[in-house]
Amino acid sequence: MTVRGNVPSELATGDLTAITCRLCGSSGLSSVVDLGATPPCERFLTAAQLDQPEMTYPLHLRVCTSCWLAQIPPLISPEDTFTEYAYFSSYSSSWVEHAKAFVNDVVDRLRPEFVVEVASNDGYLLRHVVDRGVRCLGVEPSANVGAAARERGVDTLTEFLSPELGARVRAEHGPADVVVANNVYAHIPDVLGFTQGLRALVADDGWVSIEVQHLLTLMELNQYDTIYHEHFQYYSVASARRALAAGGLALVDVELLPTHGGSLRLWARPAELSAAVSARVGEVIAREEAAGLLDISGYGQFAARVAGVRRDLLAFLVQAAAEGRTVVGYGAPGKGNTLLNHCGIRPDLLAYTVDRNPYKHGRFTPGTRVPIFPPERIAADRPDYVLVLPWNLKTELLDQLSYVRDWGGKLVFPIPSLEIV
Repeated sequence: MTVRGNVPSELATGDLTAITCRLCGSSGLSSVVDLGATPPCERFLTAAQLDQPEMTYPLHLRVCTSCWLAQIPPLISPEDTFTEYAYFSSYSSSWVEHAKAFVNDVVDRLRPEFVVEVASNDGYLLRHVVDRGVRCLGVEPSANVGAAARERGVDTLTEFLSPELGARVRAEHGPADVVVANNVYAHIPDVLGFTQGLRALVADDGWVSIEVQHLLTLMELNQYDTIYHEHFQYYSVASARRALAAGGLALVDVELLPTHGGSLRLWARPAELSAAVSARVGEVIAREEAAGLLDISGYGQFAARVAGVRRDLLAFLVQAAAEGRTVVGYGAPGKGNTLLNHCGIRPDLLAYTVDRNPYKHGRFTPGTRVPIFPPERIAADRPDYVLVLPWNLKTELLDQLSYVRDWGGKLVFPIPSLEIV
């Protein structure tokens, strides 16, 4: 695949038959769901940009019928998205606690002397490694969030991982006993090069831990809003095992996690170790096969279910508006912007949304131009309904937003199906 700027040449010319799988090279890509065209989900607009044109890009998920990697075309480069980034992991309390529990388990069980995290964001995880007295290094391409990590005392490189960077870090700092890559394996179009970078970082007897959303739960629970241009691919255990092997890593264990609506924690080791493989790997692959994810049968009805989610949410919002009810949002996550754009939800149906991240305050959601305010705005305005866009944090947010009950307000969760609490 050759690239013109950020757009593959076959897409620029309209020759879709030339699109090939980025993992195995097959041309057998089958449509899963077409969400139209949306702007990049983290390009929040300033007030000055509201009268300017906005670029949108097709958002069409396909699956490779040879290796079963679900993927979207690489229309936007990681450099476009992550040089300056609007997402700071530490604003999710439950995610920070999740990271802390992981670090304590790894330090107690594996006794690492050196830990590297790729896509380390604002130090949400490595700060706990620092607290445990273990030497560590973050690799984070976004300059603004990497700076926040360094302010927390986490040594951080502002670079994208590549095989060359992995080799340089290894030469300068030594091999890592544990390499962590949470919520990044879907964000890179060069799956092979990134995986080779992980292999270059890790010690020959070390461990690689990757957390990534599970395609199985995405399909079963209608989590289509997690499809956006930052996510280039969506993994089953079967396709992840193949991707890891292509870069010199062997999948040896897998954990099913509740984070982000259902995630995988993949444990890999250098392939030449010939390490024992947990029975859980085969068990999860068997579940994926039973769900139809290793043949085309599991994908056929997904688009119809997505359309149902859209209809139900729009029907609720239109009825609320007709009744004179006020609906506002909570959160401005990337997934929320897929949902808002796909449903065509604008300020006439959603007056505004709020977010804990000050970076987003005073800005507007991409495409739909919904204004974003600090969370305190909800208590001041006492709306009838609060549409929760980061539905994956439901347990955390039911507690945080319990004050909405004080005036009889209700919370609305749009996925996996419309729920009013």
